Amino acid sequence: MPNTLELVLLLLAAAVVTVAIFRSLNLPPVLGYLLVGAGVGPHALKLVPASDGASHLAEFGVVFLMFSIGLEFSLPRLLAMKRTVFGLGAAQVLGCIALVMPAVHFLGLGWGAGLALGSTLAMSSTAILSKLLSDRMELDSKHGRETMGVLLFQDIAVVPLLILIPALSQPAEALAETLGLAALKAVVLLALVLGFGQRVMRAWFTIVARRRSGELFMLNVLLITLGLAWLSELVGLSLALGAFLAGMLISETEFRYQVEEDIKPFRDVLLGLFFVTVGMFLDVHVIAGHLFAVLGMVAALLVVKCAMVFAASRAFGSSAGTALRTGLWLCAGGEFGFVLVSQIDGLGLIPPALLQITVAALVVSMLLAPLVVQGSDRIVMRFVASEWLLRSMELTRVAAQSMNTSKHIIICGYGRSGQYMARFLEQEDVSYVALDLDPERVREAAAAGDTVVYGDASRHETLMAAGIMRASALVISFGEVEAALRVLHRALALRPDLPVVTRAADEKDMDRLSQAGAAEVVPEAFEGSIMLASHALALIGVPLNRVVRRIRDVRNQRYALMRGFFHGTSDAADGPESRQVRLHPVTLPAGAHAVGRTLGGMALDEFGVTVSAVRRRNIRGLAPSAETLMQAGDVVVLMGVPADLEQAEGRLLRGR
Repeated sequence: MPNTLELVLLLLAAAVVTVAIFRSLNLPPVLGYLLVGAGVGPHALKLVPASDGASHLAEFGVVFLMFSIGLEFSLPRLLAMKRTVFGLGAAQVLGCIALVMPAVHFLGLGWGAGLALGSTLAMSSTAILSKLLSDRMELDSKHGRETMGVLLFQDIAVVPLLILIPALSQPAEALAETLGLAALKAVVLLALVLGFGQRVMRAWFTIVARRRSGELFMLNVLLITLGLAWLSELVGLSLALGAFLAGMLISETEFRYQVEEDIKPFRDVLLGLFFVTVGMFLDVHVIAGHLFAVLGMVAALLVVKCAMVFAASRAFGSSAGTALRTGLWLCAGGEFGFVLVSQIDGLGLIPPALLQITVAALVVSMLLAPLVVQGSDRIVMRFVASEWLLRSMELTRVAAQSMNTSKHIIICGYGRSGQYMARFLEQEDVSYVALDLDPERVREAAAAGDTVVYGDASRHETLMAAGIMRASALVISFGEVEAALRVLHRALALRPDLPVVTRAADEKDMDRLSQAGAAEVVPEAFEGSIMLASHALALIGVPLNRVVRRIRDVRNQRYALMRGFFHGTSDAADGPESRQVRLHPVTLPAGAHAVGRTLGGMALDEFGVTVSAVRRRNIRGLAPSAETLMQAGDVVVLMGVPADLEQAEGRLLRGR
């Protein structure tokens, strides 16, 4: 058996390697922690013995998890979504419990076991699903709002369940008294904390913040979190309830975001340890002996939970397509299921073998969740006949907006950035078609006269309906890099010569977007720093013309396309603009003179023309160099004045 230091090093090494692998596969790290625990635990390699010390330390992971949930808790948001949260969310959780209880009774177990097991299986993964919704730009879609509403109710439901489940182990004659006493304690604690706690908390944090010490602030956060958790346990409730209350109190103060950043390292590390201890609970031999039972529970969980959510969503007025999508998103298990399992373990409510099967089924379902989400559209189109009609109506509305437009700009995303972009285009009399997935935003903007329609820009048919074959450019105005990459892939597959400008939240995403084929990537941090510097220079007395020139020089160095522009029919054929540097894309057909030759061999610099970019169907964003070998279908973006561009194009196509 390794000593303490060797044990810590072993767990760290195993966690680092496993979580890194799961991250590279775009899988949630929680599954990596579970596998680490299962591998080193007492039922596999037996490198780590089961001990109360590790379990007690892991409880702090749950404490900080519930504290984070409390921080994100917002009463106004809850009231705004009350129908989805307390209607559909409650129906989903209570429906799962109601379906599991008869099945457990059939196995000869009591109603308490059915309630505990049903609560565990009712949970879905907030971490996985919220990230997938964000990456796929579906947070504002109908099924996205329903999914987030149900997840919010599940987060809230964990709090009373953490009180209820331990009470289920009491004798039947004492159960009502135990539950009543626990509920009374919880109500009194909530009333005291929420009635007086917010004013006290805000005043206390203000006093601490005035000391301007990060160390003191962090110590104070730990004191408040662990102090309320201890107080909650002192009155006979769970540590997690007290931590949740602490988060709720701080969430209504101006210190919320600083607290969230400070607490994150503690939460993530301790929560990882918690999932390692849950993994240690897994007995591989028991699971292998009941493999068909595990697979059966996974199948039942996915199918029955999806069907139940579908029925509940339909009952609340959703269309069949939205209801089925919501069911597919929520059908897998979640991390709060493991939190409840940690409460159930040791109470004697559920036989150890059934608990092992349940944990294994939760793990497998979470592994399958991203795959189910990825195939959800195909499943909906296959089984919901009305979805074809709705999709065709959506495309008809998009096509109707773009039908009479050409040389227009397609704006993907109509948030603040997209709307600012549209205002600029309107001032220059440039037509545009905007696509957005927020139906309320689309309705409001369309009523105001904006050319915006509901549509998913990452779909081939939506881009076609928006007139991509007639468009002069495409702008991706949202900052989610994965979603932007999907739109880039679809757009350039249809129009390899189409200039695409995309927004990036940070410069670290620029290379990925450029290599995917973006003609230009605009990083928010870069533009923000330029404007900060320009205002600061102007305020200290630097002449305005020098500030403007400095900004122009910096942008010219950073943005290749700032040194030119794409010519349009509205540009003058002669006069001053005829000598302005502009950009001009040249597509090389199979018989072009440049095909099979290098850029250097074309000697385009003889005409005073430079190559800004080369876009190739399979290698988009190819950096041009003298050794770049031209292929049929390449789009060569030239930069120069009009007369020189004409000569350079002639050499590329005809050799003269």
